[in-house]
Amino acid sequence: MTYNLIVFDLDGTLSLSKCPMDEEMSTLLKKLLEKKSVAVISGGTYNQYKKQFLATLNCDDKILLKKLFLFPTCSTAFYKFENEWEQIYNHDMKLEERQKIISALQKMCDEINYHPEVTYGDLIEDRISQVTFSALGQQAPVELKSKWDPDCSKRIAMKKILEKYITEFDINFGGGTSLDITQKGIDKAYGMQQIMVNLGFKKEEILFIGDKLQKGGNDFPVIQTGVKCIEVSSPEDTKKEILKLI
Repeated sequence: MTYNLIVFDLDGTLSLSKCPMDEEMSTLLKKLLEKKSVAVISGGTYNQYKKQFLATLNCDDKILLKKLFLFPTCSTAFYKFENEWEQIYNHDMKLEERQKIISALQKMCDEINYHPEVTYGDLIEDRISQVTFSALGQQAPVELKSKWDPDCSKRIAMKKILEKYITEFDINFGGGTSLDITQKGIDKAYGMQQIMVNLGFKKEEILFIGDKLQKGGNDFPVIQTGVKCIEVSSPEDTKKEILKLI
């Protein structure tokens, strides 16, 4: 099968969680752009994309950049390149929705007595189009995040409590310590539909590569779209998959 669009997750797939993409990955992506169109869909904000992805993407060829498409915060926003990066759409949550989610997260922490003495940045981040809970903080070191909840059991317990308070929202696991909370139906399946509608690719032309394809992971909804999916365990795994494509 020949795929014309390769869609990647960001955290744990193109780079370590919240870390800049490395030089080798940047070089491989540029080579991939010479052959395919590429999209990146993640729970992170556009500002996070700029720090983690665009800042280290070693590509100044405007023709190639026009084949690269960014879908931050689980595709509630869409950016493409003309002479600079332009926002095509943005679907924000209402303030009262975000406040309700934040209140539910605070109740959940109280209920399980989750008040860590040491944190690395905010535990709760209002991303406007979604709310993200990061159990160790947004800037926690990768080595701590990777050990905190490898089997997702802690977040499964947290999710069960949250579902008592916010039944009208979707809750998915992101990264190694995060819960991404969005409006119902705003997940990576929705994102793939937006990609197909906005970019004009059929599902048979698309390959998705991500590290959270297990049930409950924020990549899992992509499977339901019928798009071919490959699960990776690390950016090093992803590099091997890119090499097969170039």
